[in-house]
Amino acid sequence: MQQKQSHTDIIHQGWVGKMPGLIQPYLYLMRLDRPIGTWLLLLPGWWAILLTGGLGAWKAMILFALGAVIMRGAGCAVNDLWDRDLDKQVERTKTRPLANGDISIKQAITFVSVLLLLGLVILLQFNILTITIGCISILFIITYPLMKRITWWPQAFLGLTFNFGALMGWTAITGDLPWQAWALYASGFFWTLGYDTIYAMQDREDDMMIGIKSSARYLTERYKGHISIPLYIFYGSHFILLLFACANEVYAIGGLLVGLLPFLHLRWQIKTLDISAPENALNRFKSNRDYGLIICALIILFQSITISPYF
Repeated sequence: MQQKQSHTDIIHQGWVGKMPGLIQPYLYLMRLDRPIGTWLLLLPGWWAILLTGGLGAWKAMILFALGAVIMRGAGCAVNDLWDRDLDKQVERTKTRPLANGDISIKQAITFVSVLLLLGLVILLQFNILTITIGCISILFIITYPLMKRITWWPQAFLGLTFNFGALMGWTAITGDLPWQAWALYASGFFWTLGYDTIYAMQDREDDMMIGIKSSARYLTERYKGHISIPLYIFYGSHFILLLFACANEVYAIGGLLVGLLPFLHLRWQIKTLDISAPENALNRFKSNRDYGLIICALIILFQSITISPYF
């Protein structure tokens, strides 16, 4: 019983738990007590902005950070609207505000509408191509929660959804979409596929009982719990595509280091993953914030070093 309590979906400690009771359920609905999702949504956009504009594009980075908080919150609320009945049956999610009745369906829909309006205000600060891509992403945000009902690969659909920031960050600075932008988007797709498969390890038993599909269930059942190879394929594909996306921006020696040091972090995730321990999977999942920030730091570092690309 103690293990289940420690693995609840709501974190009552911290600043959210100290806020007035009237607004607490909405903050929990946005997952502001757990900012890891906001980081993972934001980081591909920051990669793109840093690659194309460097630190001189700090205003765009701030706008993207605000947008990530708002749109991640809206996405979580939409997810909980779709999943409110399923969440009641899963130990980790049964205390979510919609599942336990702290927020009504009408209140949640109104709240989502307000968040989307705020997101639109931020989006309108950019060029028309970025605005168009941002509007397209809404369709993915709305439909993503349905994927776990119809496919074993909802994590792949999340990869498509969560990495629009890579395209938007690129267009926000350059106004166009070269192949490097698409390589960065594809890189983020495989990164998400890897880390969200690890995340889904937490719910495998509950998902089996209520009929929810996931790549975590599919891969562990197919490979009898030995999922290192698929994870290496996901993360390896991510990394190769990331290097392609950085090809015109990060010089040869920088690319070598970018291609080695951060991958050790991804390898650590796979080598130390214990699929039978929910807290272990959650910690490996959360560590991807650090990985993403390492990539940001290396992009900044190697853009500041003038080295011949033929070194």
